[in-house]
Amino acid sequence: MTPKNFDISQRWAAIVNPVAGSGRGLTDWPQISGLLRDEGIAVDAMFTLHKYHATELAVAAVRQGYRRIIVVGGDGTIHETVNGFFIQQECPTTDILMAVIAVGTGNDWIRMFGIPRNYVDAIRSIREGHAFLQDVGKVSYYESKVHQSRYLANVAGFGYDAAVCRGFNRLKEKGCRGKWIYLFSVFREALRYRTRRVRVEVDGEEVFDGKLFTGTVGICKYTAGGLTQTPNAIADDGLFDLTVIPAMNRVRLFSRFRVVYTGNIYDIPRVSLFRGGSIRVHAERPVRLEIDGEILGYSDFEFRIVERAVRVVVSEKFIRDRA
Repeated sequence: MTPKNFDISQRWAAIVNPVAGSGRGLTDWPQISGLLRDEGIAVDAMFTLHKYHATELAVAAVRQGYRRIIVVGGDGTIHETVNGFFIQQECPTTDILMAVIAVGTGNDWIRMFGIPRNYVDAIRSIREGHAFLQDVGKVSYYESKVHQSRYLANVAGFGYDAAVCRGFNRLKEKGCRGKWIYLFSVFREALRYRTRRVRVEVDGEEVFDGKLFTGTVGICKYTAGGLTQTPNAIADDGLFDLTVIPAMNRVRLFSRFRVVYTGNIYDIPRVSLFRGGSIRVHAERPVRLEIDGEILGYSDFEFRIVERAVRVVVSEKFIRDRA
């Protein structure tokens, strides 16, 4: 067994998203809180009431003195919580420790760090006491012609990726549930999406100038329930992984779609991988952006790496595999 690098005895704040996972955040919280109690992990629960409330709760929790926060939700709740860490002014972000008990739909962030979806095993990962400093990305973009910024904890997408995410989120807002709605969005947007001409720079060097189908920027590997569009991403190497898929025949592209699940996306002809600490995307016409599954705005975009900025609980297996 690898040695622990934090002690669980300090009291935790739990940011619980009651609507995550089609309502499992609420229905499963009594079970989760009981399991935490059984493991000797003391928590004070805070429940989100609206979109971006997790950001507000994270700021409030840190202001109240909490330095250990458990997110009970999905990738969107993680995204909001991490952004709260950067808004608060009480302490460096690295003084805060974030653990995750996943109750969401995609649960992609936990895949990167080997955290189980099973509640008992996820809480055991907290009990094991292993922390890791991951990179994040600061992303600048435009919304309603206003320049804004947000922090990226997992994966961002622009072009077709963002169109699919937008369609998927709209179906969820209408009450649709199940894995089919993502596949429905994938194929519906494939018929409707129109490519845009973009220019992409990595660390100041132009790497792409042409019609883009989709682009993916990753701190981590997984998105959309297990797709690996940035399969070589390392969460603390100080670099983004960027995958660019140019406009191409869509029948040909989707005939190879399965490779996105196996990590062999670069077997698709003309797909390119780049790495760097800064990425700029310029477009002749607006290109939509999603960050951690949240639709945020339009081009032009800029991504800047913030190295080893957020301290997170990871599994013992993740630590062993890196050794």
